[in-house]
Amino acid sequence: MSIDTVALAMTGASGIQYALRLLECLVEADRQIYLMLSKPAQVVIGLETDLDLPGRTADIESFFAERYRAREQQISVFGQDQWTAPVASGSGAPDAMVVCPCTSGTLSAIACGNSNNLIERAADVCIKERKRLIVMPREMPFSEIHLENMLRLARLGAVIMPPNPGFYNKPQSVAELVDFVVARALDHLDIKQSLVPRWGLEN
Repeated sequence: MSIDTVALAMTGASGIQYALRLLECLVEADRQIYLMLSKPAQVVIGLETDLDLPGRTADIESFFAERYRAREQQISVFGQDQWTAPVASGSGAPDAMVVCPCTSGTLSAIACGNSNNLIERAADVCIKERKRLIVMPREMPFSEIHLENMLRLARLGAVIMPPNPGFYNKPQSVAELVDFVVARALDHLDIKQSLVPRWGLEN
């Protein structure tokens, strides 16, 4: 299946750099992006980066479009309670969705089908419509509750991808560690990437 539209949800776990880099790569790959940020995610962006993110969704949309040189209307940003967003309905479901980073609370809500906000509803839509769903939980250690929620989602077809970078490529920077994780996400979205050489093909 061709992945043309990707919903990217950022929640309030540490590791927002993974999501920002993935967003940049999706823009470069010319995908249509439906972006959702929880309020805690916006707080984490302020804590973990030097970005001064505006508060309004329209301004966030303009901010990221300019930062990553997106084409017109390539990035659409939706608020947590924007139930008219395409991702809230099966008829407007994206081809794939990535929750990065994913808090344990969001993981639980998706596993239980809560749909109390747009991020949870969009994930629920992806599950019911048999679309690709990648969940990147950023927590350690995992409790039995976390593991059971991940197992439940995996059985429903979701890809559980904790952002654990590998070191066999001998990374020299934090950016290279981030790229390792983002490259794996792009692989599972069937989007060509040159961030990290494939195992056995380093030369």
